Amino acid sequence: MTSPLLNAEDERVLAALALAMVDKPRATLQELAQAIGVSKATLYRFSRTREELVDRLMAHGAQLMNRALEEAELDKAPAVEALRRFIEGQLRHSELAAFMIYHWKPDTLQDVRAAATWSAYFAVLDGFFLRGQRDGLFRIEIGAAVLSESLISLLSGLMDAERRGRIARASLPGMIEAMFLAGALSQPAP
Repeated sequence: MTSPLLNAEDERVLAALALAMVDKPRATLQELAQAIGVSKATLYRFSRTREELVDRLMAHGAQLMNRALEEAELDKAPAVEALRRFIEGQLRHSELAAFMIYHWKPDTLQDVRAAATWSAYFAVLDGFFLRGQRDGLFRIEIGAAVLSESLISLLSGLMDAERRGRIARASLPGMIEAMFLAGALSQPAP
């Protein structure tokens, strides 16, 4: 499900709702509205039930993550530059990412729409790593899918640590890039 283009205020409300649902997972719609400083009527513009809200936020988060993936130009930009843009783009929507991490369920990919969205996402990311392996940049003994999953796991874990106040936001992009590249770059044999 693709969300229509949203104005800045709607984007702000959805991001705030995403974090509120992570911080207060059992909150009612009324409590969520109060937590982000909007009326219940404003919240009802986005969804009328908690289930609709979860679906809306999952779809919106997927749309934002895919947009950031496209903007990174993983298929044509120099690899390290593209990786940097990918990391920065994913971090730009950390509220929605936190929500998606928290609400992810193993059966999510059984939904045809979700499976198609995430299969396409990982196909692009895997293709990026395959290109980097062919160019000699990334280690070939680690499969492209492993590199993709490792990067997403690193992003997810450190985004969560930043949300909990353990890591400073400003240092996060460079830290993720450095940590990932330290393990992923092709290295000459000892």
